[in-house]
Amino acid sequence: MISYEPFYKTLINKNLTEYHLIYKEGISANTLHRMKKGLPITTKTLDLLCYILDCEVSDILYHDKSC
Repeated sequence: MISYEPFYKTLINKNLTEYHLIYKEGISANTLHRMKKGLPITTKTLDLLCYILDCEVSDILYHDKSC
C-alpha cells in the first residue's frame, strides 16, 4: 500500500499549507483529498508536487509492505 505520510511531514518542514498548494500552485483539492484517503495519484501530479516542494519522491510517499 502506498502511504502519503511523508508528504504531510514535508509540507510542515517547508512551512506550506494545503491552501497554498490549491490556491497558489494550482493543485486540485480533489488530488489532496485522494492523498488523504490513500488513493492513487498520477505520476504527472507526483512530478509536479516534487517540483513545487523541491523534494524527492520519497519525501511524498513510501510503499508500506505491511498492509
